[in-house]
Amino acid sequence: MTRLEVLSCDVEWLPWSAGAFARARTEGKPVLFSLAARWCPSCRLMDTTTYADPQIATTINRRFVPVRADVDDRPDLGERYSLGGWPTTAFLTSAGAILGGGTFVAVDRMGAVLEQVSAAFAAHHDTAANDRLEPAAAAPTTRPDPAALREQVFGTFDHAHGGFGGEPKFPLVAPLRLALELSSDAAPDCRAMVESTLDAMGWGALYDDVDGGFFRCAADRRWQRPRTEKMLDTNAALLRLYLDAGAAYGVGRFTERAADVLRYVQTWLADPVDGGWAGSQHADDTYYAAGAATRAGRTPPPVGRIFYADANADMASAALHAAAVFGDDGLRDFALKSLERVLLACYKPGAGVAHAGGGGYVRGLLADQVAMVAANLDAFDTTDNVVYEMMAEEIARYAVRTMWDETAGGFYDRADPEDERIGLLGCRLKPFVLNCTMTRALRRLAAASGDNEFTSFADRTLAAVAPLAAAQGPLAADYLLAVRAAGVR
Repeated sequence: MTRLEVLSCDVEWLPWSAGAFARARTEGKPVLFSLAARWCPSCRLMDTTTYADPQIATTINRRFVPVRADVDDRPDLGERYSLGGWPTTAFLTSAGAILGGGTFVAVDRMGAVLEQVSAAFAAHHDTAANDRLEPAAAAPTTRPDPAALREQVFGTFDHAHGGFGGEPKFPLVAPLRLALELSSDAAPDCRAMVESTLDAMGWGALYDDVDGGFFRCAADRRWQRPRTEKMLDTNAALLRLYLDAGAAYGVGRFTERAADVLRYVQTWLADPVDGGWAGSQHADDTYYAAGAATRAGRTPPPVGRIFYADANADMASAALHAAAVFGDDGLRDFALKSLERVLLACYKPGAGVAHAGGGGYVRGLLADQVAMVAANLDAFDTTDNVVYEMMAEEIARYAVRTMWDETAGGFYDRADPEDERIGLLGCRLKPFVLNCTMTRALRRLAAASGDNEFTSFADRTLAAVAPLAAAQGPLAADYLLAVRAAGVR
């Protein structure tokens, strides 16, 4: 089964490509663009109901050019074309502009939706075919006051149930890490935020008390009704947070919960022979609805065995940290083997890191470069092997060459090869969180390499994202963490 194949075999899906949009232009048809995820139950349901319906599939094949992408394979497309979640069902012009769309479309509604879009496109075909996509508006220029921004971030804290933000509730790590750092500066309220949230997440419905590991998010603010897929990056981030909180506060239950998370990852997601970790574990709604009493001895749910560069780098960093805490040389060696496996599959000299190995995956995403810089620096700190430092330096320089905004500073989310400027990919984005993370990685790289040019890039990146911080809600904590890494308190 290829990466584009789904449970429905009737819709003649094409990959996202210049050829698909050229066909739409030649045939005078709109594009039906489906963005889905392997781990998403709603995506699988739409495949087995809506897209499996013969009449629906026939209409799509005759009157549209159907294009499918996986959001884990193409996060750059997900960033630009998401219409509220997964699956996204978007209708596009042959230039890649959005005509309309939404998320899940039930089979009893899809026929009418297709007729409406087809008729509207036919009536305005000449205009739609000549769409031009405009770049995003200029960013604001006001820099935030760090103290005021801290109040804003912590103002989103849920005092009743822990955590930050509204529903659905995600385990946001950055504001907790900021609170953890500030609690070392004698801020007792920050410690209370961290402890209450870690308790609510780690001993509530967000944590799988049968197989271990954290679910992706919860449907309500009380951390109830979890969405039962599990993501490698989520568990890597929480593993490290629980370890750090356990060490900072001397709270054994946090360290023990971290060990539980590690056991889950190594049991369910790791390749024990060659190293590396799968990116996700699918949601299994039937299993989780059945209740704990019926679950003994079940067969493990399917795991997507794709080794994404960014998530594996994050997990390698977390595993190296855990190995140091637990004094586990075997875990350290496995983390290094995993990092090297993914690098061997994804890295190309002078061309940075691809999103996954094996060919066919997008190359030149900022997220992969940032995570790999950090992971190689962690490997260097662990081993003193200069090869890891040199790899971090090479990947960082690739990001500077291909993604740096020389005019305004900061990094775009992807390289910009001319032959891939399809639709909204032609509008370059400068992601806030990734740029904040990159500033911290660049400062570490400057210290490791002795090259202060990396510090200059870090300073300019921080200045570039500063005006955006006030609009980020609890994620403004990423900016404040970057400010603290720069030595500003």
